[in-house]
Amino acid sequence: MLTSTRFRSALGHFPSGVVAITGRDADGRPAGMAVSSFTSVSLDPPLVAFLPGKTSSTFPSLARRGTFCANVLAAGQEDLCRALSVSGGDKFAGVDWRPGPHGDPVLDGAVAWIACTIEAVHDAGDHHLVLGRVDDLAADATAEPLLFFRSQYHHLAA
Repeated sequence: MLTSTRFRSALGHFPSGVVAITGRDADGRPAGMAVSSFTSVSLDPPLVAFLPGKTSSTFPSLARRGTFCANVLAAGQEDLCRALSVSGGDKFAGVDWRPGPHGDPVLDGAVAWIACTIEAVHDAGDHHLVLGRVDDLAADATAEPLLFFRSQYHHLAA
């Protein structure tokens, strides 16, 4: 019988990168959350997608503003990922960042950042599917990504 536990366990065998979705809340304060469900969608036009849970307390503020920045986290940014994964509190305390093209936080040390405007939000079961139009981006070709596999953080082997 298929259960949510079996489903989650099996899909945990799929390695993924870890992305910090950042933005600003209604008062202009930085807001963010960590996701492993992030993907490119289209080259023309340039589109990406991520899937926040419907119980997310962060996503509604990002959706209201209409923009976000996807920061591909680097190996060694596990603590930042954990801070962005919890609800409440000041997730950006001690985090170095600069404003991106829309004012959304670009996190120092990230492998890449992708500034987006929300194109559409679709229902996807217990998640939302957020489609973002890419407005600008940059990458550090020397940085290594943070990976998530079997519920643990990993780095690429040399």
